[in-house]
Amino acid sequence: MKTQAYKKILFLLLALGSWVIGFSQEKTDSLFNYLEIAVKNNPTVLQRFAEYEAALQKVPQVGSLPDPEASLGVFLKPMELVGGNQLADIQLMQMFPWFGVLKNAKDEMSLMAKAKYETFRDAKLQVLYDVQRTWYELNKLKQNIRVSEKNIDLLRTIERLAVVRFKAGPSGNSSAPSGPTTTPASGKSSSSGSSGMNSMGGGSGSSAGSASSQSASPMGGSSMGSSSGGSGLSDVYRIQIEIGDLQNNINLLNNQLVTISAQFNSYLNRPQATIVNVPDSVTIESFEPSLLAISDSILKNNPMLGMLQFEQQSLEARKQMVTKMSYPMVGVGLNYSLINKNEMSTSPMNGKDMVMPMFKATLPIYRKKYKAMRDEADFLKSANTQNYQAVANSLQTEYYQALQLYQDAQRRAKLYANQYQLASKSLDIMFKSFASSGSSLTDILRVRQQTLDYEYRQVEAVADYNTSVAWLKRLMAYSKIQ
Repeated sequence: MKTQAYKKILFLLLALGSWVIGFSQEKTDSLFNYLEIAVKNNPTVLQRFAEYEAALQKVPQVGSLPDPEASLGVFLKPMELVGGNQLADIQLMQMFPWFGVLKNAKDEMSLMAKAKYETFRDAKLQVLYDVQRTWYELNKLKQNIRVSEKNIDLLRTIERLAVVRFKAGPSGNSSAPSGPTTTPASGKSSSSGSSGMNSMGGGSGSSAGSASSQSASPMGGSSMGSSSGGSGLSDVYRIQIEIGDLQNNINLLNNQLVTISAQFNSYLNRPQATIVNVPDSVTIESFEPSLLAISDSILKNNPMLGMLQFEQQSLEARKQMVTKMSYPMVGVGLNYSLINKNEMSTSPMNGKDMVMPMFKATLPIYRKKYKAMRDEADFLKSANTQNYQAVANSLQTEYYQALQLYQDAQRRAKLYANQYQLASKSLDIMFKSFASSGSSLTDILRVRQQTLDYEYRQVEAVADYNTSVAWLKRLMAYSKIQ
């Protein structure tokens, strides 16, 4: 009993382990996992994030006071004073900008850092879209290869049937007239010999008609056999031509698969020769867009518009900072004089060091440069406003392009799925008819080509549909990868 229990436990552990391994393998090969790898390893995304972190480091730089100024003067020969001999002079000065300048400077750099973060978000969304677009392209190529291989198998089946018809056609036609050609003639001639004139006349007429018909039969049979044999052989050649075209198409698709795989791996920042695992079936992404919701989401969440908004706010903070920079800067300091005693002096201050508080202020009398700085900020704000409007218009146009692709691909996917079903049913009927020598090869090849085209177009429509969904989500700045 214990042995059986141990066996059951071991079996359950093995089943659980295989399930975990299969699940992890499936997750490793999934699109979601590839997207996570791209976000973590893509050089462009990492560059934008490093730029954002660098921009954050500017905030404490501009928000700090200017470095204090210290000066030291040493007399090579002590300077004689009434109260002693001065050896050195030490000064320390700290400048303070006008109230609010540092705050405005920190606000400007903080907003610029936020703008950099929006560029990081935009780069991440673009990489996610590129990975999905390339993934669907790989999926389409793999499905097209599968369809072509399936059609090659179908053509080889048709080729075998055509070879059978080619071999069976001439023998069947030539064997039919070979036996009965002389028998009816001998029978008619013997009967005509034993009969009277009237019967002989009738018999001779009938035998002549029979002989003529039998003589015509082998001639017609031989000509039919040669024509069917020639057409049967040409049918085989035509099928082989079709197979060669499909094999060439498969080779072309395989070359494209290598190129697109290298591009896909470049987004993930890994060697171009790394194998990309693509599923065998094409699935349609579930997406129910609302036209107004998508349009509002684009204007609200798109990182390019967010970047321009933060830049506009930073320019406003810069203008306020420039305005306050036109006011005086104030400095407070201390002057310390080192004095030794003078033996000849009788002053009570003899040998006492001197401490002198100091006050300093800048005089911003050159007003043109401050006015020019304010005007510069205004022009930059105006340019940013126009740029925001231009980007918004471009995003709206891109939205309608993506929406058109989405609606067109959705319509084509339904249409070609229905057309493929009808063409497949028609091909099955004609294939059975061809197997029984009923339909011509031209018709079956034409219907097969239609079936192949509809299946290609259905795969392309599904890939375009999924790409359009990824496009719309990219414009909406929607992503499950954080």
